[in-house]
Amino acid sequence: MFRWLEKSTDWLVYQLLGLSAESHLSQALHFFVYDTIKILILLLLIIWLMGVVNAYFPVDRLRNFLSRHKLFGLEYFLASLFGAITPFCSCSSVPLFIGFVKGGIPLGVTFAFLVTSPLVNEVAVALFLGLFGWKITIIYAISGILLGVVSGWILGKLNLEPYLTEWVRQIWEKAEADREIFESTHRTFRQRLPEINREAFGIVKSVLLYVIIGIGIGALMHGYVPEGFFEKYLQADTWYAVPLAVILAVPIYANAAGIVPVIQVFVAKGIPLGTSIAFMMGVIGLSLPEATLLKKVMTLKLIGIFFGVVTLCIILSGYLFNLILTS
Repeated sequence: MFRWLEKSTDWLVYQLLGLSAESHLSQALHFFVYDTIKILILLLLIIWLMGVVNAYFPVDRLRNFLSRHKLFGLEYFLASLFGAITPFCSCSSVPLFIGFVKGGIPLGVTFAFLVTSPLVNEVAVALFLGLFGWKITIIYAISGILLGVVSGWILGKLNLEPYLTEWVRQIWEKAEADREIFESTHRTFRQRLPEINREAFGIVKSVLLYVIIGIGIGALMHGYVPEGFFEKYLQADTWYAVPLAVILAVPIYANAAGIVPVIQVFVAKGIPLGTSIAFMMGVIGLSLPEATLLKKVMTLKLIGIFFGVVTLCIILSGYLFNLILTS
């Protein structure tokens, strides 16, 4: 479906509108059209599936189990591992994050997924394997999963549920009420389907503006930030190169497949690999479009805490990468 969508977007931008593939406008417009439609499809599908889950699966029991039983961090690892095997970028991960929240999964566990999902996926692993070899690939994959586990655990310990938006609380209450109604009436799936559809479309409608604004920011960055703009600031092997790389990465938005070849160029031009990977993780894990999308489910304070914890973990992993790979 997404291959068809990409071909349709190519036809719209390059043939119907007649824009050159090399122009900044065409690159930004292509990015905006493709990613907006893709994320809306993902959002609708995932919210619809979570509506079915809420109707038939005892999510409250899973939530209570994860909340009350000590699994020695296994729940964070499983969520982070699930994030690693899902091929989503940061903005595409947000719909599934909303689905997790809607299902009542503990917030720290949900954050573990949200952190890892854009950082590690099979496309990035394949690219890393081809460009840097198996040793670097293994270090990258393990560090990405551990980054999600550690970040999720820290955020889970902070008890941040009060900083979710009122919209999320309303979703929780409605989901609980819907499950009670569904369990008491024993309706068939066909009878429940109209209500599930209405709820899915209602949620998509409520976040539509945030999706458009977020992807619009990403499209402008994708199309108009000049090549080589960041390289001149990261070539020096100084103590501040890693945090500077992460800070410079935040305004950029790309998925792992798009940024890994750029990292190869960075390394070829003498930028340390740990610094380069920290830049990559900042691009795909701390993007402004993602923050815009998260504004629907998190208060500004929670977004700041989330980004702060993830930023700190990325910086530490960058230093660790440089230490391991230069020793």
